[in-house]
Amino acid sequence: MESRPANPNPDPNSVGPPSALTYLDPHYWDERFSSEEHYEWFKDYSHFQHLIKSNIKISSSVLELGCGNSQLCDEMYKDGIVDITCIDLSSVAVEKMQSRLLTKGYKEIKVVQADMLDLPFSNESFDVVIEKGTMDVLFVDAGDPWNPRQETVRKVMATLEGVHRVLKPDGIFISITFGQPHFRRPLFMDPKFTWSMEYNTFGDGFHYFFYILRKGKRCNEEKEEEKKCNGPSISMYQDELEGEDYIFRTHIDDDEV
Repeated sequence: MESRPANPNPDPNSVGPPSALTYLDPHYWDERFSSEEHYEWFKDYSHFQHLIKSNIKISSSVLELGCGNSQLCDEMYKDGIVDITCIDLSSVAVEKMQSRLLTKGYKEIKVVQADMLDLPFSNESFDVVIEKGTMDVLFVDAGDPWNPRQETVRKVMATLEGVHRVLKPDGIFISITFGQPHFRRPLFMDPKFTWSMEYNTFGDGFHYFFYILRKGKRCNEEKEEEKKCNGPSISMYQDELEGEDYIFRTHIDDDEV
């Protein structure tokens, strides 16, 4: 990948910062959110709206991890889901999101500065926890995708443990991601979690995954294997993807599979 200066206001064709590791720097996000009004990772809401509607009830209490300057909460609100709490580590993102939502009159949506690795909410607080591309940032320095670095695993597990804790007994966790099932399953299906796992794909050429983890619904491993989708093989190339999305693409040569 060609090295270019970090651009805090990327256009749809931008390659983003000079290195994917920049995404791990909180200062990068503060700078970016200071000038960038809106950027949508992993397709906009219209591409997976049907999946949101079929999995989230209007009456559900929803926690969004890493809201940034996405309009995911706005779109869910317009679909009648109003009990929403958004968190982001960046104070700049939180302040701008609060201002934007207030201007639109979406007063029910709460925006809180918080770290998804240490969620400041009590046990069993939410019906739904959702993240869109936020956890993918944790994998930018994972190394071998089949055997990620221990620090990456630690952060991912801290996030998942927090999500599992704040979900109500029959709550669901929705993860919208580039992460393919053979990489996510070992983490999502750690024995400490009681949720089941299923997924859908969306986007041109099935580029993105929409995981649904249902707390308290875990089946035995044999039944879990039966829930695997029988979709086509996925081959993702930079010119098929939008904006910076390709940075999170996991490249695996055919002879490595």
